[in-house]
Amino acid sequence: MSAVLPTYSRYALEVSHGEGVTLVATSGERYLDFAGGIAVNVLGHAHPRLVAALTEQAGRLWHTSNLYRIPGQERLAERLCAASFADLAFFTNSGAEAIECSLKMARRYHHVSGAPERYRIVTFEGSFHGRTLATIAAAKQKKLVDGFGPMMDGFDQVPFGDLAALEAAIGPETAGILIEPIQGEGGIRVVPAADLAAMRTIADRHGVLLLLDEVQCGMGRTGRLFAHEWAGITPDILASAKGIGGGFPLGACLATAEAAKGMTAGTHGSTYGGNPLAMAVGNAVLDVLLEPGFLEEVVRKGQFMRQGLAALEDAYGDVIAEVRGQGLMLGLKLHVPNGEFIGAMLGEHILAVPAGENVVRLLPPLIVGEDEMREALARIERACKASRAARAATPPAAEQAANA
Repeated sequence: MSAVLPTYSRYALEVSHGEGVTLVATSGERYLDFAGGIAVNVLGHAHPRLVAALTEQAGRLWHTSNLYRIPGQERLAERLCAASFADLAFFTNSGAEAIECSLKMARRYHHVSGAPERYRIVTFEGSFHGRTLATIAAAKQKKLVDGFGPMMDGFDQVPFGDLAALEAAIGPETAGILIEPIQGEGGIRVVPAADLAAMRTIADRHGVLLLLDEVQCGMGRTGRLFAHEWAGITPDILASAKGIGGGFPLGACLATAEAAKGMTAGTHGSTYGGNPLAMAVGNAVLDVLLEPGFLEEVVRKGQFMRQGLAALEDAYGDVIAEVRGQGLMLGLKLHVPNGEFIGAMLGEHILAVPAGENVVRLLPPLIVGEDEMREALARIERACKASRAARAATPPAAEQAANA
């Protein structure tokens, strides 16, 4: 029996090492990694520039705490701000911590603005913002909150895509609106650009802040540095993580100077956040993402994958119900159980991630090549055939009992 707390349902796969888009099991079998560490490994595995940056830094300095200046932190903050809407950055170890910082910042903004009664945040059904007590209270999903009550007060949830409900939910105690431009865990649900623009307008009209959770959809995943850029809007606060460290634990809360005006010395902190190791890797990741043409290539690759998946949807309409997503954040809504389909993909040596609404997420490293995408599509097609054959071999009564 493992001594690890049993909070994960793990696949029977033990990885030895990674090479670009490939993971190699201890058995020697090779897998195409279209899970990407759940959108973390934006530059694949063992990228030479990340390995070099981390190795060089590890030989000099690991940690000093935030009691002292950290040059790499100042450099990464300046670069992220220069490439985005933001004026300031706070570094964390994870996405949940970046969201926590965002929520505290929104409350603090209204506190120092003379409206301390404004502390509530409007969130959306199907959202996922992390697994701390505050972030599960924000998401309000039963599977996240069950057994962990009482929940933290201060969150009002409205249906996804319902702008009228959003505006109706805003009251004199509302501090902000929190939304993922693309819901990942919720099933690769893309917020239309017009809706994001409307939310910006609604936030401004009511004097509340617009908070974006780009933990999964940011850092080049959609072909822009941040997904909201496709809508031509800017948020007040943005939480980033996952891809920002390329596999090293790192998150960031980015904000305008106005939104961050309440975050003065002593109001927030982190022991490890922004340490030299994380900053060396974060800067190396950004070096690659901001190279001329890199993000344009993500757009092209995303279109290539989407066209291939759409062809599979046409051919296997009894298995694939819908292709969703943007860039290299893609999803397959299925007629068959997503867990069963991921099992079929695993049999074809390609990895993916389950999501809500019976969706399978495809989140390959952004460095994926065209040959690898062709091979992935071929393996997904074989998984479709296997799922079709399994359904054909399952008597309807038995299938109903299995799904009951």
